[in-house]
Amino acid sequence: MSLVITGNPGVGKHTVSKSLAKILDYEILDINKIALESNLYEKTDETNDVDVLRLKNILKKKISKKSLIVGHLAPYVLTKSQVSKAIILRKSPYKLVQIYKKRKYSKKKTTENLGSEVLGIIAYEAIKKFGKNKTFQIYTSSKSISNLTKHIKDILDGKSKTETVDWLSVVKERDLQKFFSY
Repeated sequence: MSLVITGNPGVGKHTVSKSLAKILDYEILDINKIALESNLYEKTDETNDVDVLRLKNILKKKISKKSLIVGHLAPYVLTKSQVSKAIILRKSPYKLVQIYKKRKYSKKKTTENLGSEVLGIIAYEAIKKFGKNKTFQIYTSSKSISNLTKHIKDILDGKSKTETVDWLSVVKERDLQKFFSY
């Protein structure tokens, strides 16, 4: 059984995973990197579509008990039995706007990812796939990498619980067009 770090792009998955892997002595399996190396991406207008069925089969062969699996596709390519715990990193959509600008995301890609974060799509999919007992949300917006790493370690040790993240209650009505295309 392995540990999963998931969430939308820009929430800190890879950064915190590097820190956590050192502490736990786990091997990082980067879902996006594996998909790229296996030529499972199909580039369309502004997105990359992934052959999730083939990716599932490749991951089955790579996962070990000491795997730290990282990526936003985790709920779509892993089974409940492959996961001991899933950590869902959540970041304020207002902070993600700045990150996506730095990454030069297109307007469409930015809007899709912001809408996904506001609605909690990845959180919902992870909870649905892995179950409430295995999934833990963490608010990352104001935490350092060392604090996030400690928080995750505390969750693994049973010393901390999931956080409640509800962006819909904090998004201002005037900002809805920033986060959703309509």
